Amino acid sequence: MVGEVSRSPTRSGEQSRVDARLLAYVLRRLIQAVPVVGLALVISFTLVHLAPGDPVHLLAGDHGSEAFYTEMRARFGLDRPLPEQFARYVFGALQGDFGYSYVYGQPVFRVIAERVPATLLLMAGSQVLAIALGVGLGLVAAGSSRSWVGATVRAATALGYALPVFWVAQLLALGLGYGLGLFPVFGMESARAEYVGIMRALDVLHHLALPSLSLAVVEMGLLARLTDTTVRDALGEDYIRTARAKGLGVRRVLVWHASRNALLPIVTVIGNRVGMLLTGAVLVEIVFAWPGLGRLVYDATLARDYPLLLATFLVASVGVVTANLVTDISYVLLDPRVEY
Repeated sequence: MVGEVSRSPTRSGEQSRVDARLLAYVLRRLIQAVPVVGLALVISFTLVHLAPGDPVHLLAGDHGSEAFYTEMRARFGLDRPLPEQFARYVFGALQGDFGYSYVYGQPVFRVIAERVPATLLLMAGSQVLAIALGVGLGLVAAGSSRSWVGATVRAATALGYALPVFWVAQLLALGLGYGLGLFPVFGMESARAEYVGIMRALDVLHHLALPSLSLAVVEMGLLARLTDTTVRDALGEDYIRTARAKGLGVRRVLVWHASRNALLPIVTVIGNRVGMLLTGAVLVEIVFAWPGLGRLVYDATLARDYPLLLATFLVASVGVVTANLVTDISYVLLDPRVEY
């Protein structure tokens, strides 16, 4: 009892120092993220305004008078020089005002907030499928590295990783949707039914199946190959030989020992693929008419809705930076040897 009491303050002090280092690391990363997000905003603003197309003509048509077009540009602030437009936008953004959508006539963040849940649901569903199937197939390939099973799994996952996501989406829509009629291929909910409660949740999951599977196929191939390579490298380590010498079964060695070395690379890939998932989600949401941010970006691009496009790019930039930060912090939870 005396020994336990004497060690308690030491543990508490060590934990406090770890928490202080972690907090300092998080603050430093947040400070470093400010210029990154700012640079992304500058690039987005420049590319959006240099792209061909006039939002005034797209909104008002091509048969209006020049005086009407001039009035519309003045109303939207498009008659100002680009540096002044950018300064006004940044000044408003720092005050929480990101402008109004030309098309929707609402604050852009209200429009985005309505679409974020759909995109998060799509990304979460695809990641759950990709992690479960990718890690599982990777373990199967690593445990059967010299058999036809391992070769088949590697060939299938390599093919899945090489396929374009929009092509996979179209194949699934034609095959499982229109062909077999197993899943809906349009929207997030059934238009002719007004489900509530658990029935509505099941209806959303039914609509989510094909879009999430389309995104998961590519991610699954990458995770499976990464898991296979990492676990096979780990199987040659001394601690694996020790585990086998103790009489542990092959399945337990794979799952509880070798697979732990694959956790950090897998988490790294998942965190770094957030940006790619957003890009893939644009194509998948267009194919399945999924009402998320990807479809919103597509429609805003066609309409040259500058405030909506800039706010969406800003949200995507912050999301990628946040995902990378969460990935780095999760290393501490997965491997106590990692320090900041």
